[in-house]
Amino acid sequence: MAAIVEVENVIKEYPLGKLSVRALDGVSVTFGEGEFAAIAAPSGAGKTTLLNLIGCVDVPTSGVVRIDGQATTDLSDAQLTALRLHKLGFIFQSFNLIAVLDTYQNVEFPLLLLGGMTKKERDRRVRAIVEQVGLEKQIRHRPNELSGGQRQRVAIARALVTQPRIVLADEPTANLDSATGENIIALMKEINRKARTTFIFSTHDPKVIAHAERVIRMADGKIVGEENRLAEGVA
Repeated sequence: MAAIVEVENVIKEYPLGKLSVRALDGVSVTFGEGEFAAIAAPSGAGKTTLLNLIGCVDVPTSGVVRIDGQATTDLSDAQLTALRLHKLGFIFQSFNLIAVLDTYQNVEFPLLLLGGMTKKERDRRVRAIVEQVGLEKQIRHRPNELSGGQRQRVAIARALVTQPRIVLADEPTANLDSATGENIIALMKEINRKARTTFIFSTHDPKVIAHAERVIRMADGKIVGEENRLAEGVA
């Protein structure tokens, strides 16, 4: 399995007055193309920081993060933006939908940023992904007209519409009831199986962790364990 994400001996520190806080402390991990992996850790352990570095939202204090072979520290701001647009999709625990836009418009928005597509092609792609997440009947509903699970499905469609190679999901079920959360993870897993999109999600929910094929465990900014369910025959 070819590596699509490589994190090598990464340290990330944030200034706090005259001091600094080390959020990541020498983290090294590799994710292969088409993986369905969870970063499992309690709050404050560094999992969101790790996702932000993989997602090119931030850069390491030291060490290297490579996305599809490109070291993020070697890229300009414009190149990082292009990498995020073309290769990465994001799903947030708070959904981050635009309140004044309906489902169709929220999903279309990344394609407008991407550019280079005709209106017809955008329409075809938006409707296809909205159908895939089961929201055809809600395509003209705004976020305040949708349930929490439906909003998260819009967020998944928005993350996938650009056909990214990697989708990062930060606590994607945190604001959902357990049944809806399991449905959302099952949907992500089905998309992973069909499209071979790499999914890396963070969570501290054991019910969600149970769906992952590979689990990276973190504590205090370090990786403290790993389980590969496929290799162990438990997935």
